[in-house]
Amino acid sequence: MPYDTDPRLLRAFLAVAEELHFTRAAARLYVAQQALSRDIRRLERELGAALFVRTTRQVALTPDGARLLPLARRVLAAHDELAATFRSAPERPLLVDVGVPIGTAHGVLEAARERVPDSCELVARFHSGLTGAVAEVAAGRLDVSFGRIAALPPAVRAGLDHQPVRLEPMAVLLREDHPLAARPAVALAELAGETLYAAAGNPQTAEWTDLAERLFAGRGIATAEPFPEIEGSQEFVRVVRKRGWSVLASVEFIEVPGMVLRPLVDPVPLSPVSMVWPRGLRHPGLDALRAAARELAEQQDWLALPGSAWWLPEGDARVMGLRG
Repeated sequence: MPYDTDPRLLRAFLAVAEELHFTRAAARLYVAQQALSRDIRRLERELGAALFVRTTRQVALTPDGARLLPLARRVLAAHDELAATFRSAPERPLLVDVGVPIGTAHGVLEAARERVPDSCELVARFHSGLTGAVAEVAAGRLDVSFGRIAALPPAVRAGLDHQPVRLEPMAVLLREDHPLAARPAVALAELAGETLYAAAGNPQTAEWTDLAERLFAGRGIATAEPFPEIEGSQEFVRVVRKRGWSVLASVEFIEVPGMVLRPLVDPVPLSPVSMVWPRGLRHPGLDALRAAARELAEQQDWLALPGSAWWLPEGDARVMGLRG
């Protein structure tokens, strides 16, 4: 085992190990695929071990590759920390959209903040949806956001990178006196004849309304009529209570007095959450966010499918890396 392994080779290994796809890994590193393959072969020669099993259809880690993966992450994290410590100028703040101060994106941000030095600032922004957030990303006013990337137009997606973070079970927010409020969970079939608010009329959250309409189709569930964008959690609570809406939500949601949140089942509908950033962005804060997202997903099984029946549009399943 050499003591002077080039960090570049470890970064090449890490990219392939995380993407399990040489073309995507090469694009992520902004190198030619042939150069990436050469670096992997060189690292394998230096270590005296095969790191990947490669076929025409699949790339997988060997046992030696799996052993190297956590070591490579620690070495590169230390290397980045060393570089950050002696960097001549501090990094600019990284602007991160978390939507609301609760849930998946907020959890990733808080975990990432524990990984970065005080000189690396991760600043939260609160946009209401990914459709609106990516417009801010394109304008240079935002760096990272979270949401359902499969719903974005192909031309928009072409300028973005993303990392699957969570398959979030969906839920319904009901008035306390609603006939279904006493149930521990609500079957989708029980919502037939109901009208649910799903942010129709808010162009910033078009991806969420589209997901809701796909879920409701053929189940006798109606989408509430379009309503102007509601800004801020306090205003959302006021409007929802005043209009008496039932609301399509995720299982982690802001508290609304007088209403209860119930998970949806039979099947469990899933909301796909990816972390999204502009292609080519390099920043230690982004590295910390990606590492935190991976760690939380592994610890809390965020990308595991429910044991019971589940629902997710086919295009979203592909984007989230689900097979079969």
